[in-house]
Order: sequence, then C-alpha cells, then structure tokens
Amino acid sequence: MRRIVKVLFPLLLCLSSAFADKMDIKNFVLKDNPFATNEVAIVAVDTTGISQEKINGDFLFTINSFQETLKFENGTAFYHHKLNKSSFIFVKHENEQGSHSTLFYVYKSDSKLTPIHVSWVVLVAIPVILILLGYMFKRFIIIAAVIFCVFIYFNHSSGLGIPTFFETVIDGLKHMF
Repeated sequence: MRRIVKVLFPLLLCLSSAFADKMDIKNFVLKDNPFATNEVAIVAVDTTGISQEKINGDFLFTINSFQETLKFENGTAFYHHKLNKSSFIFVKHENEQGSHSTLFYVYKSDSKLTPIHVSWVVLVAIPVILILLGYMFKRFIIIAAVIFCVFIYFNHSSGLGIPTFFETVIDGLKHMF
C-alpha cells in the first residue's frame, strides 16, 4: 500500500501542475514609462487596481488600431512608441473571455506623461448635455453648436476618431449588461 502511495503521489503532483491556471489579462492601466521619456507602460491589474506580477509572456494588443505584441514581465509591458503631444490612446486586448478595451487621454507636460482613463459615459454625456442645453435655451443653440464643433475638433486632433469613439461606447455598453 505504501509503495502505491509513493508511486501515485508524485504522478498526481505532476498532473496537478499540468493543469495550472492560465494567465489572462482582464484589466490594465497605462502608466508613464519610468525608463524612457515620452513612452508609456501597460500594467496588468486586477479589479482593485493591484498589479498582477504573475503575468509574463507575449500578449497581443491593439493600440490605436495597430496590432502590437507586447512582452510582459512581472505584469508590465512597455509600449516603445514616442508620444510627441497629448493624445488619446485606445488599448484593446482579446482573450478567451472576450475583449477588454480602455480609452486613455495621455496628457504630456514638460517631461512627464499623465494617463487619464476616459469613461464611455463621459464621451456620451458631453454631446447629450450640449444638445439638451440647445433645446432648453433657444439662444444657446449657436453657442452649443460651436462648443460641439470644438469638442469634435479636439477629439479628432488628439487622435480620437469616430470609429474609436463608437467602439469605446459600444464596448462600455456591452460590459454594462
């Protein structure tokens, strides 16, 4: 009986390690790359915002409609493209559980990049509020139209196109339900 246990125990131990958890990235954030100027890093985090240091390997991301294979080491991957000015960055990752995407506005100051998460609710709320104010105050229609045009121009000049706008809103609605 002891022989059987001595033989089967190592086999069971090997089998249990063969079915280890698969590494999946479900949430991520953008941070300033501390090792290079004008570059950002993508950090895999859990739902509470804590870095997942067990994430290692190559993962396929779509960043501003370009596919990139990012090499994660200890939960962090570096996006080696210089940012010349403040702009929007749309980051999307697909795995077996579905797609995970986030829109960031990266504000560039003198020597530092500050990524700001942009919610799809804000993207929808600004035009809706402008339209409602235009209907409520008839004299405000021209001002609301000018502000709306400035909003569209700012988004377009900062790298947020109409397809990315709608993809962010639709992805946000999918994750809401």
